[in-house]
Parts: sequence; structure tokens; C-alpha cells
Amino acid sequence: MLVAVLSDIHDNIWNLGKALKQLGQAEVLIFCGDFCAPFSLEMMAEDFQGPIHAVLGNNDGDVLLLSRIAAKAAKVTLHGLMGEVTLEGREIAFIHYPALANGLASEGKYDAVFYGHTHRPQTEEKGRTLLANPGEVMGRFGRATYALYDTVRGEIELAGALGTVEKLRSYPIRIP
Repeated sequence: MLVAVLSDIHDNIWNLGKALKQLGQAEVLIFCGDFCAPFSLEMMAEDFQGPIHAVLGNNDGDVLLLSRIAAKAAKVTLHGLMGEVTLEGREIAFIHYPALANGLASEGKYDAVFYGHTHRPQTEEKGRTLLANPGEVMGRFGRATYALYDTVRGEIELAGALGTVEKLRSYPIRIP
């Protein structure tokens, strides 16, 4: 299963639209916080066909409206500050904050932990756990990015949301 991992939209619906158009093969979308305005979640719910799992970030001010949008779209789950899902036997956690993600990855309970907040893509292995930041949809640092996580191969690919998908790094996970 291919899982799209996005973070830090910060209301850049233009980059979000470009990213969503490139996610055709992804079956599930995980969002690691900072929609900012609720219309970003609404756009995701309209344009992404599969289930969406999202957490809140430090810039998500209108939690009530985000919750209402999630409630209207049966495929959207707004987990609060931290989310956990099991996809094809992979235990996955996601959160906005890097320090908390690092702690979750250090537990060794998860196959993958995804986070945002820094706006910079990063992948590393902590024991048996992949710890990854998909970067930012916003494009504040010049490159709008997202990630594609393959649950079967246990690999993540960081991709650019502007123009064609650009493979930035593939990171295999060792399956215990």
C-alpha cells in the first residue's frame, strides 16, 4: 500500500492542489499538522479519494471548524495531537512535533513515525523504526515536498510538489 505523508500546508492551497494531483497511486493520506485555515482540510477531503488521517499542528487555530469538516467527510479522521494507525501490518504513529516524534520512535513500538513542524524533509532510522519528516507543502524554504511511504517494501520516498515528482531519497526499513 502506498501512503502519502504531508505536513505544513500553511494555507498554500496552490501547492496543495499540485501535490494532491500527484498522489494518484496513494491509497491513504497522513497529514502531520499545520493546515492553518480549515479550508485546506476541506480541499484534501474533496480531492483525495482514500482515507485521510490528520493531526493538529501549532498553527491550527480553528479546531472547531476543522472538527466539523472532518465529521462531514466520513473518510477523514482528525486524531487530535497524535495519531496511530495500522496499515497492512505496519504500526504507524504521526504527530506534528519533532521532539515528541523522536520519543515515539525511540520506543521501538512503531514501524514508522511521521512528523512535521520544521518544514524540512528528513529521514532516519531509530532501531527498527523509520522516523521521517515529509517537509512542507507550503514551500517556504523553496521546495514544496511530501513523502510516499510503501508499506509493502517498507520504504519512503520524498517528492517535490512543484512540477514532476522528484525522487529525493529512498530509505529502506529493515523488517525484523
